[in-house]
Amino acid sequence: MIDLVQLRREPDVVMTALRRRGVDRAVLEEIVALDLEHRRLLHETEALRAAVKELSRQVGDARRNGDLDRAETLSATSRDTGDQERRANEATELVATKLRDMVLLIPNVPDARVPDGIDETGNVEVRRWWPGMDGGAPFPVFGEHQRVPHWEIGESLGILDLATGAKIAGSMFPLYRGGGSRLLRALSSFSLDRQRDAYEEIRPPTFALTETMMSTGHLPKSADDMYAIERDGLWAIPTSEVPLTSLHRGEILDESSLPLRLTAQTQCFRREAGAAGKDTRGVLRVHEFEKVELFAYCTPEQADDAFNDILTRAEGLLRELGLTYRLLTLCTGDLGTASAYTIDLEVFSPGVDRWLEVSSVSWFRDFQARRANVRYRRSDGATALVNTVNGSALGWARVWAALLETYHQVDGSVVLPEVLAPYMGGDATIR
Repeated sequence: MIDLVQLRREPDVVMTALRRRGVDRAVLEEIVALDLEHRRLLHETEALRAAVKELSRQVGDARRNGDLDRAETLSATSRDTGDQERRANEATELVATKLRDMVLLIPNVPDARVPDGIDETGNVEVRRWWPGMDGGAPFPVFGEHQRVPHWEIGESLGILDLATGAKIAGSMFPLYRGGGSRLLRALSSFSLDRQRDAYEEIRPPTFALTETMMSTGHLPKSADDMYAIERDGLWAIPTSEVPLTSLHRGEILDESSLPLRLTAQTQCFRREAGAAGKDTRGVLRVHEFEKVELFAYCTPEQADDAFNDILTRAEGLLRELGLTYRLLTLCTGDLGTASAYTIDLEVFSPGVDRWLEVSSVSWFRDFQARRANVRYRRSDGATALVNTVNGSALGWARVWAALLETYHQVDGSVVLPEVLAPYMGGDATIR
């Protein structure tokens, strides 16, 4: 959630920043008014509660002194004041609920580095990398055998079975076989091993409570994109960012433990609402996929280093895999609800002749921590909200596709990078 204290103190600053994200000033002004009314009602309720307590004390004193008439008069006043306190409390709760419902739909304040834009066309390319670039090699020219889409390669090698996946679970639930399945397992093991020096590996649940989903900002705004298990009050997670953010929900961490770095490999589920007809061939847009996530709780002062560390690690994996990629700074119109600043990593996949997003590295300031109530105790004894940072390392469905297309050989085989050989039984070739 945005910081209501900051909105009170710097309304023009916050409103101007959020206008860049399309938030109507009138909505924020209503939130300010509701916040003011909520605080007034709280003060009124507390004053009435204190008055009831004082009247109860006076009633007791009067009875102990034998002044029954005064005790009865005070009791009547106490009952009337108590009724006022209950009405004020109900009004307070109604305003608090309306205020919270409105605030939960307000996106994070964008960082000054975020460019303006209405959608992905406003994203700004930062840089590109390709094998040999550092030695002066030009942008790669891909052969005709690499211009074959991954679904055709996967079918010819018997490693991607979209028809059977659809028979089992419906469209956009791919089924991988043999070398295709081993490749997915290899990629996750490869990535997790590269993070062992600094990130604690976590194996979280694949399902989450509504409160857990609220903490990251996925709910309520993105409910249509999530899979709900209504009978049990659970949601299938769209990313392990969700459980990792709530790992220390409601806790106070020691500043000396920060940054606290975590990683997890999970299945991820997204309904892709509104995506009908887009990228439905192959595995470019699927309902279920595997992903390794990197996550950090940190202080505001540590946020830049935490962000750059995750970005560097995601880039490092792509370089080890020898995939051509680019970095994009997301504009205000493409920024996720909870994010203050995001850089996307996109690989070039020659078979579909497209850049494919495989990671988003994001800094959330204290937006998620305020929802999850994750704090840290500073050296001066005061507590403050942590900052959260996360990024994928990486999302495997599209990396899988790019690897098949990039390393497709004239004879139809796929010769994968040698770094994957130890994770594929020593043989990095799929025939």
